[in-house]
Parts: sequence; C-alpha cells; structure tokens
Amino acid sequence: MAYERKEYRSPFLTTDIIIEHEDGKKKGIVLIERRNPPYGTALPGGFAEYGLSLEENAVKEALEETGLEVRLYTPEHPLCVKSEPFRDLRAHMVSVTYVGKGYGRISAGDDAKAARLYTLDEVKKIVKEKSMCFDHAEILAEYLKQRGEII
Repeated sequence: MAYERKEYRSPFLTTDIIIEHEDGKKKGIVLIERRNPPYGTALPGGFAEYGLSLEENAVKEALEETGLEVRLYTPEHPLCVKSEPFRDLRAHMVSVTYVGKGYGRISAGDDAKAARLYTLDEVKKIVKEKSMCFDHAEILAEYLKQRGEII
C-alpha cells in the first residue's frame, strides 16, 4: 500500500523565560532589548531547537541572551503557553514560558542587543504601559498576578 505524504503547515514553537536575578545592588527581572526585528524590550527566548526539551531550550536561550546560568523553578509546570495566531506578526508562534533563578553576571549576547535587570516596580510600569514586544507584557502580568503583586 502506497503512503501519500501530505504537507502540513504548523506553527513555530518557541520558549521564553522570566529570569529572577540579584546583582548585589538590586533584585528583579532580566529583560532584553532585541537585536533583530521586531525591535524593543522582550523576555529572553527563542525558537525551540530539535533535540532539546523545551526546558533545556529555555535555559539555553537564557544563557545565550543574558549570560546567566538559570535554574528553572518548576520545569514540569511552565508559567503559561501562548498560542494566539497573530501574537507575532512574523508568523504563527506558540510560546511556552518558564520562570527561573539566574546566576552570574548579566552580559547580552546572541539575539539580544542589551540585557538588563529591572526592579519589580520598573517591570510593573512596563506592564502597565504595554511597552514590550509581542505579548510579553501580558506574560509578565500573569507572572506578577501569580506572585500576588498588584499592578
């Protein structure tokens, strides 16, 4: 029996990560400035790579974009999954977001033009203004809500 192969069009799979970090002076969340379009402030993250679990991919992207080693708090339970077809104007992207603790010194690399530590008050302001790429402000709002933070 001959098998007829059909071509299927699937969304792209990505991972994002909320990195909690302390640098000795302040503590907060690490965000990046994107090197590539769409430009702006975003969570570290990137396309899922073949051969890596989503958890491994999130940790790899964190290291590449922020220079930080990250330990995920609950790898088996991501913070959220976002799959709205037009959340990214480039293509249909499905993102799985994790939360973890960052260790080391922040150093932007790979697709990040800059990486910086934002206090929770700064993050709340960014979320209120919705001044982030994609739907990352919504993701951070969900994170803050789960922490019991008032926005």
